[in-house]
Amino acid sequence: MIDTIIFDLDGTLLNTLHDLADSTNAALKMNGLPTRTLEEVRAFVGNGVYNLMCRAIAGGNENPKFEKSLADFKAYYALHCMDKTGPYEGMMVLLCSLKKQGYKLAVVSNKFDAAVKKLNEQYFSKYISVAIGERETVHKKPAPDSVFAAMKELHSDAAHSIYVGDSDVDIQTAKNAGIPCISVTWGFRDRGFLMENGADLFADQPKEIETILNGFADSER
Repeated sequence: MIDTIIFDLDGTLLNTLHDLADSTNAALKMNGLPTRTLEEVRAFVGNGVYNLMCRAIAGGNENPKFEKSLADFKAYYALHCMDKTGPYEGMMVLLCSLKKQGYKLAVVSNKFDAAVKKLNEQYFSKYISVAIGERETVHKKPAPDSVFAAMKELHSDAAHSIYVGDSDVDIQTAKNAGIPCISVTWGFRDRGFLMENGADLFADQPKEIETILNGFADSER
């Protein structure tokens, strides 16, 4: 039976889009580069900060201002990652219920590790004990490394785990880890895009995640 739930962070547990956009544009302004709209940043996120800035800057990592812009983003975001960020409606109720039922919970993200741990500590530490972000020793998603690292810390395995995310990267991550994926539609990608990228389990609001988990439990009895 499934006893472990591994969540993506941005677009799944937390609506981080406005702080990501503000930090992106702050870094671009510091370096005299054109800023981006909120919807452009929405399309850029999902593969880590490095790729976000590659997409936001004309010429990507070949732009001579790229490295400084990336460093400026990280410094600004470290100070402003909770200005406008917050859990999606219904998420805290869901996590409380899952914890009471005995599920082991983790969060994995392509956001840099310090920010993941900071955000988890601020919002979810009462329910989620393991938070893993991008770092040198763990390949970022869609590689399954962060998922396997979370399983190890929770003393679980693929046979007892499920993944919850909002993007094509999350679908591929779950596939690479050999576990089912619940795709949420309130995040940074819409249902049509998720379906085109192989999603087959959907939650339109947090409480539906619990319904899906109950379905897995019923099928295993």
